[in-house]
Amino acid sequence: MPVPLIATASMRANPILFATALCLALSACQPSETRTSSRLPPSTPSDTDLLARGEYLVRTTGCNDCHTPGYAESGGTTDKAGWLVGSPMGFHGPWGTTYPSNLRLRMQQLTEAQWLEYSANLRTRPMMPDFAVRAMTEEDRRAIYRFIHSLGAAGQPAPEALPPGQTPPAPYLGLVLPTPPADAPAAH
Repeated sequence: MPVPLIATASMRANPILFATALCLALSACQPSETRTSSRLPPSTPSDTDLLARGEYLVRTTGCNDCHTPGYAESGGTTDKAGWLVGSPMGFHGPWGTTYPSNLRLRMQQLTEAQWLEYSANLRTRPMMPDFAVRAMTEEDRRAIYRFIHSLGAAGQPAPEALPPGQTPPAPYLGLVLPTPPADAPAAH
């Protein structure tokens, strides 16, 4: 659509103002596809961005709280070299006893694609909040993988889970759950 260009007395007196107004008027006449076609596609995060995001997620979502010995007790000041090596602290309850796994060893056994598939469908025993991992975006789970994988293998495998009714050796955290009401639906 043509835009009328009216040169006022002040524009004739100031050639720079006139040239600016002319450029603005002409740029408004450009077809819209010319302006939109120059937009760049969305960028994907760099490896550096993914590593930083992964470290942030590991630090803030509680991974270290269980999977890094002494992390909570140190107020989160445990050296990164000791992060995510699993823990001998058991979580004992009606399900038996579970131990936080050594994520650094585990990530060395998985490809990124395997981790993304595994973590999207993660189902574990208590205390692991597997629902939180399943709710993460693929990009966040990818960032966690890249960060943990970059730390390399360290430590030993965590102790094997124990079945219900077997008392674990110390240290362990015992959870006594309330008895469900008689009319409560059965757990699946």
